[in-house]
Amino acid sequence: MSDTPVEPRIVEALHYGITPERISAHARQVVERLQDAGYTAHLVGGCIRDLILGHAPKDFDVVTEAHPEEIRLVFRNARLIGRRFRLAHVQFGREIIEVATYRAAPAAEPGEGDNIFGSIDEDARRRDFTVNALYYDPVEGLIRDYVGGLADLEARVLRVIGDPEERFREDPVRMLRAVRFAVRLQFELARHDDRLLARLGPLLHDISPARLFEEVLKLFQAGNAVANCEALCEHHLFGVLFPPSAAFAGHKYPQDSVLMRALASTDQRVAEGKPVTPAFLFAALLWDPVHEGASRFVAQGVAPADAWQRAAEEILHAQLKTITVPKRFSVPMREIWLLQSRFDRRGGRQALRFLESKRFRAAYDFLGLRAHASDADRALFDWWTRFQEVDDSGRQAMVEALSEQPEKRTRRRRRSRRAR
Repeated sequence: MSDTPVEPRIVEALHYGITPERISAHARQVVERLQDAGYTAHLVGGCIRDLILGHAPKDFDVVTEAHPEEIRLVFRNARLIGRRFRLAHVQFGREIIEVATYRAAPAAEPGEGDNIFGSIDEDARRRDFTVNALYYDPVEGLIRDYVGGLADLEARVLRVIGDPEERFREDPVRMLRAVRFAVRLQFELARHDDRLLARLGPLLHDISPARLFEEVLKLFQAGNAVANCEALCEHHLFGVLFPPSAAFAGHKYPQDSVLMRALASTDQRVAEGKPVTPAFLFAALLWDPVHEGASRFVAQGVAPADAWQRAAEEILHAQLKTITVPKRFSVPMREIWLLQSRFDRRGGRQALRFLESKRFRAAYDFLGLRAHASDADRALFDWWTRFQEVDDSGRQAMVEALSEQPEKRTRRRRRSRRAR
């Protein structure tokens, strides 16, 4: 990027209906106190973008020429955080206003990188997308645009700042952010940026698996999981993130598949303010290759329980090379998979013992997804649904009704023994 200072386009915030009253009172206070102390200060980033689009920002970030230690002198309630780039968190009760110092453009960095401070126009050019690089001074009532973000907002285009290939290579995670922002804002990706994703997607293999896990949660736990999955498939990024599932993805997952039904359910839970567990999400994301693997092992004569164990280990081993799944999620995820074969065993007290297990509900919900996707026996799912609804005597009657077909049950046991 050029070191030559850039003259911004300056627009009155009122042109977009932005008034100081629409800004967090604490954020305004931070800007005003920094300016009173002799420093330039602006609100920046997504909050300005969202205000222009008519949305309510989730948070407000401030950027200033003051260095972190200087910010702490202005605010006794400030706490410095971060090692790569020092930030200040100014706390007002439960609200935290993040305050950063202008960062230098990448071309100006001699190696220290994120610890080099710069000017406001360098700070703008360092950001990822033009629509996220707008600066608003609530005191002056002006918006400053150094990179064409206002024009892109009006055109509803998401554009990388600078040379897109260079910026994607600089940090391949920007490709995932591009997909996520485009879907969330319902913007089109700039044409040149769009064409690079499939070609540069393999660069994501250079990103740490732990970081990609966090990015996947942002993609699939924010209420746009279905649309994000479709966009990832369209740009050939889904298979990069989930190599074991690549053969099933293509350019678009079927809407009636287990995965898409799981993602639709996730979106609905997010909309209703309900929690979403990554264990269930990853169980769906990797279900197809695990299911295929288990079926393959069974066809080779492996007992069903062992087949599921081997398939789960095989797929997880392949997946963890790309995305780390912490054990607190991978353990229940495996149990959801392995318990699917348990639903077939309903004789004696097996059904009641299974119903009382701590993983039953997650496994049952997953069976429901499968049944609705024609991936499991709908009659089996309906039986377990009824089994939960009736009282103890009703459950006993349901189990006894199964025993009226002893020959069929015996034949299944003999096949199981031969498989072992």
